[in-house]
Amino acid sequence: MIELILLLALAIFAVSYYLNNGENVYKFFATSINNAYNKYSNYSFVKVREKVKELGQEYTPRQYITQVILFAGFAGVISYLYFYNIIVAIIYAVIAVLFIPFLAYLRCQKAYSEFIFEQIQTYTTNVIMEFTTTQSFVKSLEGVRDSGILENPVLEDVKTMINMSYQNGTIDESIDFFNKKYPYYMVKNMNQLFLQITKEGAKDSGEALENLSMDIDSLVEGVYRDQIDRADFHKRFVTFGLALFLLVMAMQFLLGTASYLKLLDMWYVQFILHAIIWINCFFLYKGERFYYEDVGVE
Repeated sequence: MIELILLLALAIFAVSYYLNNGENVYKFFATSINNAYNKYSNYSFVKVREKVKELGQEYTPRQYITQVILFAGFAGVISYLYFYNIIVAIIYAVIAVLFIPFLAYLRCQKAYSEFIFEQIQTYTTNVIMEFTTTQSFVKSLEGVRDSGILENPVLEDVKTMINMSYQNGTIDESIDFFNKKYPYYMVKNMNQLFLQITKEGAKDSGEALENLSMDIDSLVEGVYRDQIDRADFHKRFVTFGLALFLLVMAMQFLLGTASYLKLLDMWYVQFILHAIIWINCFFLYKGERFYYEDVGVE
């Protein structure tokens, strides 16, 4: 019990120091985390993270340190109440903190995916609107390019499409380039329609474009509804996942602390307890992957 009190005292000290004069502490951690990202992240993720920062959705150093304290505190206290061993508690606290960069990676990918989806929605909707006036796919792309509604990297890729169309004298290669870069159904369907219109003529294209626009609106509505459902599921899932760790507390209450400590002397009981923790962690891991990945992709 003394070890638990010591662990809680250290946690309270860390939180107090952080809230009062821990500016240098979280700056140190922030610099270390940033250096690790830059050293070990692949080039594509570095670009993703830069865009997320530009969008203002990257966590602040203070938020990262708050995560460190919460993860370490929860893992340390729970594992101590499982094994009544401060060394085991410290090990689990460190392991929990090591997962924070992975969660940051998932969060950045989610924010970037949502941003790209919004840009693609803007691209498709406005190209259709421009075409009703210009009756030319390339001219429509130029109108969207010059409108200022697109941001990089989608803006640069639209510029590439325009250049490829003029260089080749056809839109086939530029459409293939954009379809591969952004394999969304709305992109493929719209580009395929414009390819047919360009080759077969613009006669009676108005109704087809109107139907396509309605399909895009319906698709976008479905994606945003799915995001809301995912967010609601995520809250309930995390609450349930964390509650699973407390089942052993219920067992201790039923058996009594003295009887539970005697059980800990058996190696297979400790093995089972470790297995329970890792199974629960894997359950949470799968749920987090489901929530963060493939968001905004039809």
